This record gives sequence, C-alpha cells and structure tokens, in this order.
Amino acid sequence: MPTPDFIREIRASAGHQLLWLPGVSAVVFDDEGRVLLGQRADNHRWALISGIPDPGEQPAAALVREVHEETGVDVVVERMVSVRSGKSVTYPNGDVCQFMDLCFRCRAVGGEARVNDDESLAVGWFALDALPEMTDYHHFRIKQALADEPTWFEPMSGG
Repeated sequence: MPTPDFIREIRASAGHQLLWLPGVSAVVFDDEGRVLLGQRADNHRWALISGIPDPGEQPAAALVREVHEETGVDVVVERMVSVRSGKSVTYPNGDVCQFMDLCFRCRAVGGEARVNDDESLAVGWFALDALPEMTDYHHFRIKQALADEPTWFEPMSGG
C-alpha cells in the first residue's frame, strides 16, 4: 500500500523509528459465498483487502473506502471479526511500523471486481475451497468471518 501523506509528514520528523498505526482489513463475501482477494503489487502475494484509516476517519468507513479504491467493489460492513496487534515490520527504506489490525466481515453490494489502483496486480473472487496461497493470518480471518462467534482478540497472558 502506498504511504499516506500524513505518515510521510510524521516520518519527516520521526525518522525511521517505530510507528504504531491502525490498519483495517476486510473479509468480503459475495452472494455466492466467494471471498474477494487482491494480489499485492509490493510482494505479489494474495491477500485480504486492507488499508490505513485517515486521521479522524472511522475504521468501518475507511474499509468501505479502501475496498472501493483498490477493487471497485462497493461493500457494507456487517461486523467486526478480529482485533490483533501484529509484530513490527521493517521496510526496505528502514521505516519500522507495527499495525493494529481491525478486521471486518463485509458483504458486496455493487461494483465489479477489478484492479482499481496501483496497489494490486490482480483482484478476484475465490471459492472457499479454491483459495490461493496466503499467510495463515489471512486464512484465520476468513475462518473467523464465517464463524458465528464474538470478535476474536488475543487473550491477555498472565494475570
């Protein structure tokens, strides 16, 4: 995903130090029960659609915007699936980030899946029994979106 302008402004004074950032991701289903995925331009891997909310933007609104910007698909957010803080990532330019991912289950309500910006090489709908190779965390979020369970979060350790 391209770096938002507000993060570039922060980096101008913060340098490469760790930035802790919100992120949103979507498990989007169509009427046939297929899931929407994008093949990322930065690493060529298939993934759920994700992005970074703008300052002051509500997470669900950010997700609706990101899905449309990246895929041309219009969605309605149905519920939160999971909340997870990932490990820090160091990018090739030396920037370090850690994301708090808020994942939502969404339903497609319009548009047509297509590469809609330069963040994806391909976009498509996939049957659950024909998903491309993805990380375990992508599979976990899809499983949670299909389950009739409360929002998943990492349990506290210790006590």
